[in-house]
Amino acid sequence: MEESSLRDLFPSSWSGGLWAGLSLAIIATALFCLHFQHTVFNNEDDRPVHFTVPIPEPCKPGWEGKVLERPTVKVSGTSAIQCYCPANGRLLGQVNPATPDGIDRAIAKAREAQAEWAKTTWGQRRKVLRTMLGYILANQETIARVACLDSGKTKIDASFGEILVTAEKLKWTIQHGEKALLPERRPTNFLMAYKYNEVRWEPLGVVAACVSWNYPFHNLMGPIISTIFTGSAIIVKSSERTAWSMKYFSSITRVALAACGHSPELVQAIVCWPQTANHLTSHPEVSHITFIGSRLVAHAVCASAAKALIPVCVELGGKDPAIILDDVKTVDKVASILMRGVFQSAGQNCVGVERVIALPTAYSKLVQVLKPRIRNLRVGSALDDEDNVDVGAMISSESFDRLETLIADAVTEGANLLVGGKRYIHPKYPHGHYFQPTLLTDVLPSMRIASEELFAPVCVLMHASSVTEAIKIANDTPYALGASVFGTSRPDLDAVVHGVKAGMVSVNDFAVYYAVQLPFGGVGGSGYGRFAGEEGLRSICNTKSVCRDRWPSLVGTSIPKALDYPIKSGRKGWEVCKGVVALGYGEEIGERMKGVWKIVRNG
Repeated sequence: MEESSLRDLFPSSWSGGLWAGLSLAIIATALFCLHFQHTVFNNEDDRPVHFTVPIPEPCKPGWEGKVLERPTVKVSGTSAIQCYCPANGRLLGQVNPATPDGIDRAIAKAREAQAEWAKTTWGQRRKVLRTMLGYILANQETIARVACLDSGKTKIDASFGEILVTAEKLKWTIQHGEKALLPERRPTNFLMAYKYNEVRWEPLGVVAACVSWNYPFHNLMGPIISTIFTGSAIIVKSSERTAWSMKYFSSITRVALAACGHSPELVQAIVCWPQTANHLTSHPEVSHITFIGSRLVAHAVCASAAKALIPVCVELGGKDPAIILDDVKTVDKVASILMRGVFQSAGQNCVGVERVIALPTAYSKLVQVLKPRIRNLRVGSALDDEDNVDVGAMISSESFDRLETLIADAVTEGANLLVGGKRYIHPKYPHGHYFQPTLLTDVLPSMRIASEELFAPVCVLMHASSVTEAIKIANDTPYALGASVFGTSRPDLDAVVHGVKAGMVSVNDFAVYYAVQLPFGGVGGSGYGRFAGEEGLRSICNTKSVCRDRWPSLVGTSIPKALDYPIKSGRKGWEVCKGVVALGYGEEIGERMKGVWKIVRNG
């Protein structure tokens, strides 16, 4: 019920303070009920265990790492991965990449640990997840700082994109994971009325995940949470760009497992150079791969996995549209959501808003609202200047030439560059990787910038004359991951939801489908398969169909004499076959009776 409707039920003299008090009372009551349910109905087996993980040195007060003159992950003369903060170029350390032998050893350790882990109860698995959740809630500051140091994002971006969604995944799996994986009864038919049918979801053994750098905490933890709850073990390969944070983040699960009395070897976190990754993605003892990354790398991963017939879930980013209808109630509110959708994590977000497609009235209003807000965005290192930074760094400067070319080409073809458009040499952090927050308007579908994924802090604004045209423009890219639509008319909103090519759609919001653990993934150039939710959890299991006798002591399958090998008469056997089909699937009672007669006469 909307707030305005609720207000109609109460005296108009009620003040804002009374409404605030009522809201707090409702929230407090709900929290008390949840606490009561957790305390009374949860088994002792589920309760979390307290544990600690050493805080990385760069997260401690007073740390100042060496500023690299030319920050890069590759260093000549060594195979080690050089780790640095993209926001200021400070050296975090070096990580030795895994070798093929190292990958073999990791898989062997995981396989051995999984044999025992598969025997655990749902309660024991929930206990580990609750233990992890307790640690995350108590250590948000450290987790955010580690994520910021390794990826350059702000702490607020880390809260939304790393901590909140990981906590949600843990909470959803704790509350709903068992139900999703319990055997599910399936219907039978007339001929098999004496059978009981069910589907089971069982552990696959050892699975792998190759995850991207843009959310180093969540992308690492997400596959781990789902995998260990299904009873499998996991090898997670992080990007070499966020190799430093991998050790701390993976330790959270490994130490939680040990604290709950299980082998930490169930979870193996590795990082390697691309030429070594093929050993993991084609390994015969890996039963499933989740890949999050680019289309180019996905082709190599899938070709490698095909050698061992390993199924792959592929999430490849997108060119997500946000369609703004003319009947939006509050443009300012929509603009605030768009700002978060475009500029969170400096635009390095697979479901970030890459195109804003607006109808005529909304378009002009959006330009007026967005232009000053984007111009006033402050870029910098949030850990060094927490109160004066809106947008953090990009992971590297490798994409800057391409971004500047795409923007310049669009301007040449008629687009208007109202804000930004170029790389930014920060006066305080000249060794950081920064791109100016950008607003580009009057972009046409024919322009390259309208169809190529940017993964950058660039707001692309496009005209649409009608809902139909907006949908057409939205679908005019190879990608189809997520989408948003803002408006009031239910028929128009439904038309967009139905018409847009995407794996996920948010109505009057941005990317909220992931905040409630709906299945996540796309179609077309954005990949295939799903993770998150019931579908994602089941996808990393062996789906086993089981058919058994419902009343084994009373009735079971008997082969009619006319069909029993060696068959005495092929003619009579054929008549019996026709009778069985007619009996089981005839539309009319007479047809079924004829089937019975054929069985009796020839059987």
